[in-house]
Amino acid sequence: MRAWSSPEVPPLPEAGPPVRIHDTATGTLVDTASEGAARLYVCGITPYDATHIGHAATYVAFDLLNRAWRNHGRAVTYVQNVTDVDDPLLERAHKVKVAWRELAERETQLFRDDMESLRVLAPDHYVGAVESIPEVITLIERLREAGAVYQVDQDLYFSVTADEAFGSVSGLDRDAMLEIFPERGGDPDRSGKKDPLDCLLWRAERPGEPSWPSPFGPGRPGWHIECAAIALDHLGTSFDVQGGGSDLVFPHHEMSAGEAQVAHPGHLFARAYAHAGMVAYDGEKMSKSKGNLVFVSALRFSEVDPMAIRLVLLRHHYRSDWEWTDDQLWDAVDTLTQWRRALALGAGAPTQPVVEQVLAALADDLDAPAAVDVVQRWVDATLGTDKLADTSEESAAGEIHRLLDAALGMSL
Repeated sequence: MRAWSSPEVPPLPEAGPPVRIHDTATGTLVDTASEGAARLYVCGITPYDATHIGHAATYVAFDLLNRAWRNHGRAVTYVQNVTDVDDPLLERAHKVKVAWRELAERETQLFRDDMESLRVLAPDHYVGAVESIPEVITLIERLREAGAVYQVDQDLYFSVTADEAFGSVSGLDRDAMLEIFPERGGDPDRSGKKDPLDCLLWRAERPGEPSWPSPFGPGRPGWHIECAAIALDHLGTSFDVQGGGSDLVFPHHEMSAGEAQVAHPGHLFARAYAHAGMVAYDGEKMSKSKGNLVFVSALRFSEVDPMAIRLVLLRHHYRSDWEWTDDQLWDAVDTLTQWRRALALGAGAPTQPVVEQVLAALADDLDAPAAVDVVQRWVDATLGTDKLADTSEESAAGEIHRLLDAALGMSL
């Protein structure tokens, strides 16, 4: 599957510090300085509806990580999936009377357009669930060899207890898992399961649903095995960061890790798990079921500057839960007007401390709000040029333009 076009990223005059990020599994800041290229997997969309601000916040967050690594001088291999066949997609396609493939491609293209407008660097591998079915089958066969697969009717399930580390990603106890599991796609009450928390690997063919041939009979992948297979195929074991929204900690990231670790004993799935907070609107988390969605495309089609959308996102630390308001958007529009006015002067306040402080903030668990504050202080100082005296730099605007672009993904 093709991704979108990445913007050109200008080089900076100095390298940023090594990057540390908050690891959900340990609850601590961890270094991400393994050998070779940094390896990042971020769970992608199920394309049954347009990109909302909550999605955008997640992908902008991990775009900051991608950029921070690159500004530190590391190559990056970035992988993202698209769950282009799953129950929500099939249900939506049936409801709106559109072929499921057509709906998936339409919404995936809209997502591409949204990511381009927000200047999110494209993944090196953008992989659909459908095209990953051969890798899913291979992984299921490895799990069968490990004795971690059993059958319920014609469906295949993964025994979560086969992974001795099960629970270490989320840190949840069993009661909490049992409460969350059915809310996020699980089926704890299905008759015939050995453990209520066991998760679906292969869904046998159902009338009217798409299916693909396999050694287990025709069917399609479960959700968690899809990401495990894609990540292992393109990144291998013990890659640097598994990323996504905080609603994926359990069951999705817990289950994907368990499947990968049972298939590859002695190897971690990921070295760290990083999660973006949830975005609310009208007092509740944005969700299709609640109908309280703010769509990126709707804002774009209303001629809102995508950089204003991105600035609103940058003003919130990626791990925080927060609420979108229109006032934040209009304030960001005003801020960008001010920033552009400062940059148009050409000369401005000294830039070296700005570059150092912005890169340091982003290397410290992607602290974009702190980085934005540093830029704002430069803007305030530059617009007060009569107070700068001999400290004004003729090339300041160009340096800040490059910094905003390379580190924060802002093109002004």
